[in-house]
Parts: sequence; structure tokens; C-alpha cells
Amino acid sequence: MSSVTLTESAAYEVKDMLEANDMAEGFLRFKVQGGGCTGLTYGMAAEHEAAERDEVFEFHGVKMLVDKFDLPVVDGTVIDFKQSLIGGGFTIENPNASLSCGCGSSFRTKENAGAPGDC
Repeated sequence: MSSVTLTESAAYEVKDMLEANDMAEGFLRFKVQGGGCTGLTYGMAAEHEAAERDEVFEFHGVKMLVDKFDLPVVDGTVIDFKQSLIGGGFTIENPNASLSCGCGSSFRTKENAGAPGDC
């Protein structure tokens, strides 16, 4: 089975966001969509329930949804949250990304070039 990982620090941030939006029992959706200058972009959103095509993962108390169609593109991906003196943000390390754009917001894999557009 394909897998993604949500680190403990990322899970802590996601929990805070879900609770702040009255969705403590909700899910984090991690998705891939066409776009960006390299062809594919990541997306994250809060969801109330899983869809039929979703694979459900749980990390540190956070339930995460990934559409089964996206799993081959994100297999082995690690989602983390990094904090620094000037702020913090999520980082995504995808071993399948064979090319990323200069701004880091889009990528492609050897098997999936996506739908390149504007960054």
C-alpha cells in the first residue's frame, strides 16, 4: 500500500487548525492537482468526511485523506511543519518529484507531467 507521513509537528498544527474551525473530528485532505509551471501542485484542506475513493491514514491523532488516484504520485511523501524566527509553514518532501519549479510550488514526476500553467 502506498503511504504518506505526517510528522508530529505537522499533526500538531493541523489539529490546531481543525479545532479553530470547529472541525476537531474532521479530516485533513492532502491532494495533487494539475497546475503550476512544472505541472502538478499540492493542496491541503479540511474535510468533514471521507469519500469512497479516499485512503484514510492516521498520524498522531490526525486523520488524513488521500484520493487513491493520487497515491502513486505521493508515495513516500513526508509532510512536516517547520518553525523559525520569522514564522513557520508546512514542508513537503516527495521522493517521486523529478523536477520542481524555482519557487517550489509545483513539481512533476517521471510518470506524471501534470498540466503546466502559470505559477
